[in-house]
Amino acid sequence: MKHWRSLLTRPERAVKPATPGDAPACAAILREWIAETPWFPRAHPPEAEEGVLAQKIARETVLVSGAPVQGFVALDGEYVSCLYVARAMRGRGLGQRLLAAAKARRPALRLWTFAANTGAQAFYEREGFRAVRRTDGADNAEGLPDIEYRWRAEDPT
Repeated sequence: MKHWRSLLTRPERAVKPATPGDAPACAAILREWIAETPWFPRAHPPEAEEGVLAQKIARETVLVSGAPVQGFVALDGEYVSCLYVARAMRGRGLGQRLLAAAKARRPALRLWTFAANTGAQAFYEREGFRAVRRTDGADNAEGLPDIEYRWRAEDPT
């Protein structure tokens, strides 16, 4: 497997910081995922997604890839608060590139994914994350069982 840093070196695979103008495209990707995920409850109306993403871009480290934007990852400290890829780009390595960019910025990452999201679990486990805690969902806004994952950069010595 290629080292995660090598996934960022080619210009056509550019991952860059999001700008406020990227919020509509990021919101559209998020809405698309919510619409195709029947087990996921809506936390707010679809028209609010753009404002939510604009706030994330203002407060967190949000990285995007593609022109137009085809995927994004948001980092709140060491937490990956979200990672979404447009349906047409899934399975093409874009999620891996976004996650590699996040790994390049932090020595350790944590994230939560829903227990029902088995595809995300498999992806994160392939990317070196390990499940460290499971909950019944009582503490998240959606009320869904979830799993906390952690990743730490390899010790270079």
